[in-house]
Amino acid sequence: MTDAYHPERPRALLMLLVANFFWGLSFPLIKAITLLHAQLLPQAGTWFSAVYTVAPRFLLAVLLMLALRPRDIWRATPLEWKQGVILGLFAAAGMLLQNDALQFTEASTSAFLTQFYAILIPVWLAVRARRSPRALIWVCCALVLAGVAILGRFDFRELHLGRGEWETLLASLFFMGQILTLDRPEFAGNRPERITFVMFATEAAVFWVLAGVTAPDMAALITPWTSAPWLVFTGILTLLCTYGSFSLMNAWQPKITATEAGLIYCIEPIFGSVMALFLPAIFSTWAGIAYGNEAATWTLLVGGGLITLANVLLQLKPPRS
Repeated sequence: MTDAYHPERPRALLMLLVANFFWGLSFPLIKAITLLHAQLLPQAGTWFSAVYTVAPRFLLAVLLMLALRPRDIWRATPLEWKQGVILGLFAAAGMLLQNDALQFTEASTSAFLTQFYAILIPVWLAVRARRSPRALIWVCCALVLAGVAILGRFDFRELHLGRGEWETLLASLFFMGQILTLDRPEFAGNRPERITFVMFATEAAVFWVLAGVTAPDMAALITPWTSAPWLVFTGILTLLCTYGSFSLMNAWQPKITATEAGLIYCIEPIFGSVMALFLPAIFSTWAGIAYGNEAATWTLLVGGGLITLANVLLQLKPPRS
């Protein structure tokens, strides 16, 4: 188990906040890309559009890492290959299920159920260790789930467990698996840049196979690359929201506990909500798409405040498990 009082813990918390910032940026970016897909590929279905926002970013991330470390980035040890492949498969499965679920449930419901790993992680660790986490952990988990529910305007009265809801819950399990894989002691000596490269290569392979299967024709795989706005959006998504965020996650998460990491990652929707207040209009003006800014509401302040409070409480008295 990772020691909560790792000497680099304060810096790790800051780096993971930066990773959350980049993931928050991905929300308006991906929305802009899907709107561009609708213009560029009106004959393509929503499933291909969702897959093709993911496949290019991981392929480009692999190429970027090869360009930065052309000689030795692929020379991973067997344990690094093992961890990287496991991380890639967990992340790919989670993204696939989450993207498909959004076609059958509301975005607010998806956002709430996805963050359910904040509860699942301490439950799993409690069962494995045969002891319950401290009361503070459960209080922070409750604050985070309440904050996400308010932030996403989640309505419990409208919740029903259909295909979208079950897929989102299953996606949350895979995201939990990704977080716990970084916490496994057997991988403590692995080099972050190697496991990140293997992870990206695994996801690129999975999503490009899916892109080929779901593409209506060969032109659908080529046409987006002829659009300047699409290239810029995909480039930012690759550099910051893929290479930057996952490199930070893989390097710094092992320096804190899995429970703490699960709660910190719930800050992501706060950044996404704030950026949605002004970035859509900027993207629309430049790319020629219809994507309006969201409005600031009490839900952003209250929901974001509860999530922030939970993480502040953790830092005042960090968990040991």
